[in-house]
Amino acid sequence: MTLSDLRGKRLRGTFYHAPTAERAEVLADAVIAIDGDGIITEVIAGDDRRHAAAARDAISTAGLCFLPGFVDLHIHAPQYPQLGQALDEPLEVWLGKYTFPLEFKYRDLEFARPRYDTLVRDLIADGTTTALYFATVHLEATKLLAEIALTHGQRALIGKVVMDDPASCPSYYRDESAARAIAETRAFIDFVRQHPDNTAGRVLPVITPRFIPSCTDGALAGLGALALETGAHVQTHCSESDWAHDHALTRYGITDAAALDRFGLLTRRTVLAHAGFITDDDMQRIAQRGAAVAHCPVSNAYFANAVFPLRRALEKGVRVGLGTDISGGPISSMFDATRATVMASRMLQSGVDPETPPSQRGVAKSAVPMSTAFHIATAGGAAALDLPVGRFEPGRKFDAIAIDCHASDGGIRLFGEADPLAILEKILYTATRQNIARVFIDGQPVGNAA
Repeated sequence: MTLSDLRGKRLRGTFYHAPTAERAEVLADAVIAIDGDGIITEVIAGDDRRHAAAARDAISTAGLCFLPGFVDLHIHAPQYPQLGQALDEPLEVWLGKYTFPLEFKYRDLEFARPRYDTLVRDLIADGTTTALYFATVHLEATKLLAEIALTHGQRALIGKVVMDDPASCPSYYRDESAARAIAETRAFIDFVRQHPDNTAGRVLPVITPRFIPSCTDGALAGLGALALETGAHVQTHCSESDWAHDHALTRYGITDAAALDRFGLLTRRTVLAHAGFITDDDMQRIAQRGAAVAHCPVSNAYFANAVFPLRRALEKGVRVGLGTDISGGPISSMFDATRATVMASRMLQSGVDPETPPSQRGVAKSAVPMSTAFHIATAGGAAALDLPVGRFEPGRKFDAIAIDCHASDGGIRLFGEADPLAILEKILYTATRQNIARVFIDGQPVGNAA
C-alpha cells in the first residue's frame, strides 16, 4: 500500500502508543483526523458512535499498523562511521584513541556532508523521527548537519559541542577559548532560529557542553547563562562511568548533576545522557528541575560500568527517554535500544555474577516490561524534550511509523496471532527495517519512500 501526504485527511487503522510507563494502548480500527499542519485534531475509536460517518471518507490502511515515531535522545552524529568499531577500550581511552581523531575530520565539509546525509537518511528509514544530536566543535559543520536534517524533513535538535579545557582535550580538537565556544554556540542558535527553511521550528538548537571533564568553569558558566537567556535546550553527559562520575567529585567535591545545576545547566530543557551513577539526591534534584535522562542501555554495557536504574528513576519522578548513543554501542535502531532496555533491567534485577548467592546478586524490583521501554522510546522522549509528539492524541503532531507485519523480508512472523497486544510485542521484539512501510513527520511521508 502506498500512503502519500496525510495532511488535511483522515486515516483509518490500528494505532499503538504508550502514553505512560505503566501501559501500552491499542487504538483498534480508529479514525485519526490530521489537519493541514500535520497535527492530530481528532481520534475516533472503533466503538464511537461517530465512527461509521468518519470512516466513510478515511484512507484505509488494511494490512498496516502504526507506532509513534521514535525519539532518540542521544546520538553522536559524527561517530556514525565508526559504528560497530572501536569498542575495546575504556571510555577515556576510546575518546582519545578513536573518537576525537574521527570528529576532528568534520572540519572538512566535504568529509562531513556524505556522512551526515547518510546518517539522517538511515535513521529516518529505521523510524527515528526525532533525533537529539551532538555534532562536533566545528560551527560550519554543525550548521551543515542542521541543513541536512531540514532537507530530509527530520525533527532534529542539534548542538555544537563545547570542549575547551586544554588540560583534558587534545590540542588539535578543542575550542580555542571559552569565549569563542560561547560565541559560536550563540551563533548556531541564531542560525537555526533564523533559517528561512525552518519557520516551522522542526530543527532546534541545543547548548552542548560535551561533559564536565572537557570544559573549563568559564565555559560551563557562560553556557549556563546562555541557556537562561535563550531558553534553548541543553544536552550533556552526566555520571556516565566511574571515571566520569569521579571527575566531578574530585574537581568540585559534588556530583555531576549538582555541578551542572551550580552552573545553571540543569533546566527544564536539559537532557543528561547515561546518568548511570546518579545518587538518590541527584534524582531528586533532576526531578525538581524538570530535567531528563537519556537512557542508553547498549552503550552503557560497553562504557558505563553499570546499569542505569530505570525503574527507580521513574518512581522518583525523573523524566526518562531512550538513546542509541551512536557510536558508544553498535546500534543505530531504536528497536534495538528498546529491546536492550528490557534486557538490561532484567539483568540488574537478577544480577550477573553466578558465584554470588541469588538473594544478594541483583537489585530487587528493577525489571521493566516492554510497555515501559516502548513508552520511553516514544512518549517519554517527547516529554523529555517538551515536544508534542510520541502519542496519537489530539494536539500532537502526526509523527508515525507504518508497520507491515506481513512483509516477507521482514522479521515479524505472526503465525495467525490476532491479539493486538501480542502483535505489538512481536513488532517491538522482532521488527526489522523491512517491516517499516512508510515514515511520517507532521503527516508528511519522509525518507526514501516519500
